Amino acid sequence: MKSACTLWLGSLALASLVASAQTTLPAVKVTAPEYSSQHGGYLISGDFKVDPRMPSVVFPAQALVKDDILSIEPIHLQDDEYLVLQECATADCHEASIVRFWNSNDIGGDDTRRNRVWITHENKYFIWLKRLPEVSGASCGQDWLRFEPDTTKCGGHFTSFQQISPPLVLIPNGDLAAYHQDAVQKAVGADPVKVAQQTHEGSTYVVTYEGGSMVRIRRMHAARAN
Repeated sequence: MKSACTLWLGSLALASLVASAQTTLPAVKVTAPEYSSQHGGYLISGDFKVDPRMPSVVFPAQALVKDDILSIEPIHLQDDEYLVLQECATADCHEASIVRFWNSNDIGGDDTRRNRVWITHENKYFIWLKRLPEVSGASCGQDWLRFEPDTTKCGGHFTSFQQISPPLVLIPNGDLAAYHQDAVQKAVGADPVKVAQQTHEGSTYVVTYEGGSMVRIRRMHAARAN
């Protein structure tokens, strides 16, 4: 019998057109003990991986469950890149919901709370990287270099996205997206960035994408009392 993780991978691949409908993905062998440690009452695990048939998608080898804490720490992102955590919004995962996203402004600093995601319910979660048009200094077409109090400054990153979309699809909305509509539509249809390298540093999973962007990922699961 195919594992639940295998069935989900097949559905996600079909929905995102990454793999053909006839492809049967291999079973996922759970190896959490090999990449785990215990600290402060939590089992900390770096048991994440990329299936070769879906080279852009990072997923946990074991399904995340209620009260898990997912630590996602971008080490480096390009200005036009957005790291996305999605979860399935339907049973067949033909639709997905954004849980959180990061851009290059979210790297570093002493406040690490944004990098920790509290899992409120069990589901299929997956992480991927998207490139969108670089819009540094854009101001929705207005001459923001002039001192005008009514000038609209839109900033250098997209900050609002359609909540529900097909998996592996990131659709910006708002004024900045409207002004760059043609470029945005072209970028939305492009594939996510592929993973170039993955490794484990103890209980931390480290993924490097094509272009050099790097992310460190860990899962914290409350350890059961003896």
